[in-house]
Amino acid sequence: MSKMVTLSIDGRSVTVPENTLVVDAAKMNGIDIPVFCYHPKMKPVGMCRMCLVEIGRPMIDRATNQPVLEDNGSPKIQFSPKLETSCTTPVSEGMVVLTRNDKVEAARKEIIEFILTSHPLDCPICDKGGECPLQNLTMRFGSKEGRFLFDEKMHLAKHVPLGELIWLDRERCIQCARCVRFQHDVVDDPVLDFHNRGRSLEIMTFSEPGFGSYFSGNTTDICPVGALTTADFRFGARPWEMKPAASLCAQCPVGCNLEYTVRREAKSGGATVIKRALPRQNESVNEIWICDKGRFGYHYTQDPARLGQPLVRRDGELVPVTFEEALKIIAEKAAHQPFQILAGGKLSTEDLAALRGLAQESGGKAWLHTYMSGGFTPHYGLSADANLGALGQGDAVLVAASDLHEEAPIWWLRVKQAAERGAALIVMNPRPTRLKKYARHVIRYAYGEESLAVAAMAEENLALAGEEIRAAAETLKSARNLVIFYGSEGLGLTGSKGLEQALADLLERGGFTGRENSGLIGVWHAPNLQAGFELGLPPAEGLADLPAGGVLYLAAADPAGDDPRQAAYFSGREFVIVQDLFLTESAKLADVVLPVLAYTEREGTFVSGERRLQRYYPALAARPGLKADFALTALIAKSLGYELEGRAASLALEKLAASQPAFEGLNYLKLAEVHEQWPQVGGSDLYYGGTSYANRQGLGKHLSRAAKPEPDAAPLREGIRDVPKNALRLVPHTRLYDAGSTFAPSRLLDQRRARRQLRIHPRSAEPLGLQQGSQALIELEGAPFTAEIVLDETIPGGTALYPRSLGVPMNAPFHAVVKPVFDKSAS
Repeated sequence: MSKMVTLSIDGRSVTVPENTLVVDAAKMNGIDIPVFCYHPKMKPVGMCRMCLVEIGRPMIDRATNQPVLEDNGSPKIQFSPKLETSCTTPVSEGMVVLTRNDKVEAARKEIIEFILTSHPLDCPICDKGGECPLQNLTMRFGSKEGRFLFDEKMHLAKHVPLGELIWLDRERCIQCARCVRFQHDVVDDPVLDFHNRGRSLEIMTFSEPGFGSYFSGNTTDICPVGALTTADFRFGARPWEMKPAASLCAQCPVGCNLEYTVRREAKSGGATVIKRALPRQNESVNEIWICDKGRFGYHYTQDPARLGQPLVRRDGELVPVTFEEALKIIAEKAAHQPFQILAGGKLSTEDLAALRGLAQESGGKAWLHTYMSGGFTPHYGLSADANLGALGQGDAVLVAASDLHEEAPIWWLRVKQAAERGAALIVMNPRPTRLKKYARHVIRYAYGEESLAVAAMAEENLALAGEEIRAAAETLKSARNLVIFYGSEGLGLTGSKGLEQALADLLERGGFTGRENSGLIGVWHAPNLQAGFELGLPPAEGLADLPAGGVLYLAAADPAGDDPRQAAYFSGREFVIVQDLFLTESAKLADVVLPVLAYTEREGTFVSGERRLQRYYPALAARPGLKADFALTALIAKSLGYELEGRAASLALEKLAASQPAFEGLNYLKLAEVHEQWPQVGGSDLYYGGTSYANRQGLGKHLSRAAKPEPDAAPLREGIRDVPKNALRLVPHTRLYDAGSTFAPSRLLDQRRARRQLRIHPRSAEPLGLQQGSQALIELEGAPFTAEIVLDETIPGGTALYPRSLGVPMNAPFHAVVKPVFDKSAS
């Protein structure tokens, strides 16, 4: 517990923790001190002087070191001759702070006047108008008349692209340095900085492409003026024209809380559309930040290519029909047959439960479409009130087979912060990642030997282990908590099973199982795979893992699109149903195609990788005639004589909670519960925390710990160790900006999207005749693919890395002959 300090602010006695800044102490007690440069998530710099207050402190007798007392026995207060910045001054016992007297008010008026000397008065056309701290504080403290001539203002460039995502208006910038400090201090992407001095000071970007950061959009939230705007929103709408809707990010397993702002507009044909995505505060999940994939990746939900009505196959062609006709055909073809279901990780928890229910009722089985294993996470994952933000000195974090910066940027940020607070970070990966800078121990292993490295750390006899493994094991012995992130770099399903079990064993042997802030976190490739594992769905990489016969039912899964070779598994099926947003490659092979609502048009829940069940709300009205996946599955079941809950998502969750122990006691009302968070954001004082939304719609609840699973006979090594002559071991890895079906429609990020590149060490490339920038031919089981060669000295020898979801169907390591392409026209 921190020592508490009592002081007076505007005549009110307040008690706050020691070392609290005066500006924060006032905020905690409902007293407003305006700021521009200060932000509660960043170190104070005292640049703008807007937070000036008058501060007095008890006089101390130097001889006795005791307070000097007034005649009435109270401490005698001595005020500083000058005003002080409340953002850089910590509280002290007996301090007296005045925030509203004439001296302070005059100073604020002068600061506003100085800022406006070079600020354009273009509020009516500024994107920030209506939610602008400078505008609000000018109305509150500014002078009615300006004393500076218009011709004396600095006139600078107003439309400066900092890359293609963020635009800068240099005239509006007030040099508060929030954006620069955020990039340097918070996310460690120092791609912005100041250029020139005095009134010529300007923000510049020093990266290629410009503003090269996965967190760039956050600078527009914390900018106190309209200097920084996002390319997809600028000049698009006024803040007072839009309505907010609470939601979740559907791009990765972190579960970032979002607020979509929507409005009805003429250019969209009178439809209500999403105009922007902003962070919604959840200090246990994403704090007040989101990555740019979450900010700009929602456009697929409004893509014109989405399906609008069912399709059935007639005379070899898919033709549109009504839902009644489609359900009638399904009832005729699927009666008395088992359903073999492949479900995607972008479905809601209620959808997955409905699909599992249909499979069970029909005598079939439901699988989770993934190349990762997660069957141990319901028992070994986080539970209770676990919070990554509480990790620090005495705790340990292990990141294995994952480049968190590419796979889940907010988790990367949270792990970085834990390390900065003193947590011991152990990074296990065959190549360097951005976490290396913060790691206490870095363990290298060969691709395919992930589980062996973990097993060596878990064994009590470490005599044969490497020095770094022994040092990491010693660190774990004294750790209070251990949180483990495991990903899929260089792994397929087989290797993922071995790694997951080895990590679970490490938790078990170290006695971390069941501790409040310890557990196993899968860095999944979809937002709700965790729910599938909680429901007991086994993983399946593709259709080869499903039994033949019965009805094949694909929901939010496109195996033929992921791998063209999967199309062969459709030909032997008597009846195929595909349920999706788009006419995918798998849908083109189906007998019946059913369109569904996007998650932005319905309500539901996701379970994050931290096992936190969270609720999302509809941002847009449901498209006419379409239903949510769980409701459509319930209609199919009803047509076959089975009963599933399809009336409302809330009822579906209550039914699940009654039968699934991990969900026991949870419902939509509990998921909507909130409590006070710090820092306070989203109020009328936008200058304090930025335009992030306060969370009034639910912080989510952790699932209860599931029963301990039985271990499988998972191998400790995946794939072939001895690569044939003239061949490379190709291993998959994940890039944030891929070409997945729910991210490809976000065209704004095309310039930053990962390309078809094969990364290889120069020594491995030379004997194969591969050169930087040249094209290479990859032969994968007889199918040719081309990729650009990138020479990278961090890649282990004999190995080449290729990103997932970019054309080459590889979700597991394999060996392949790689040749240079001399005739580019042939490729």
